[in-house]
Amino acid sequence: MTTTVTGTLPLPWMAEASALLDRVARTQAEAMETASQWAAEAIEADGLVHLFGTGHSRIPVEEMFPRYGSYPGFNPIVELSMTFHTQVVGANGQRQAMFIERVPGLAEVILSNFTFGPRDVMVVFSAGGTTAVPVEMARGARQRGLRVIAVTSVEQSMSSDVDPVVGSRLLDEADLVIDLCTPHADAMVEIPGLDTPVGPGSTIAAVAIVNAIKVRTAQLLTERGAMPPVLSRASVVGAERSRELFDDAYREHARRVARAIGQQGGG
Repeated sequence: MTTTVTGTLPLPWMAEASALLDRVARTQAEAMETASQWAAEAIEADGLVHLFGTGHSRIPVEEMFPRYGSYPGFNPIVELSMTFHTQVVGANGQRQAMFIERVPGLAEVILSNFTFGPRDVMVVFSAGGTTAVPVEMARGARQRGLRVIAVTSVEQSMSSDVDPVVGSRLLDEADLVIDLCTPHADAMVEIPGLDTPVGPGSTIAAVAIVNAIKVRTAQLLTERGAMPPVLSRASVVGAERSRELFDDAYREHARRVARAIGQQGGG
């Protein structure tokens, strides 16, 4: 849904964002619980939860690890050619990035760099869910035996035609779909006199979803005695403990990822 700006409504995007998060919490709780269970199973079994996104869907990938309040077990995968948005025009510009993420076959090339474990999970983020690389990333991961979670806007995805070369939507290639609950325009606020809405909602929804999964997964891992070290600020745990946690977390991440990239082309 979208909100129309009126003279009495303060900060209309904030109001719509709050409503969006309420929709996500209300309608996607079961899917997020399942995703958390799968993530905990993978991490406890010494596996990885791989995360992939192109365009602005890189943002929730980076949110999972590494940053304060996060922990090893999540493997962020991004391609700079499809996620470098500040160089809008010229070399590395948006036209090129949008072209590259629509190239069939590229996902298989990306996947060929990794060896996936039997308990690994793949999470693919794409608000629109119809471009070649995210769709084929999910398809290729499933073909390799991974459980695939799609984080996408169902309304936005269904408002676009399937690319006949790609053959399906991201949500068709997933074992589990978590709906961003955003409108087909993504932007959520209509302004009188302006013929297009402004203020996208997919990023805040995606970031909320991954943090909900991160926290719930940590609860499950702690209950099972399998919780990895958490990156924590010195203001919380003291300078020495903070350094120890960083070293331990990065060491643990390196150990897990070494398996995934140690035999390139393993699939």
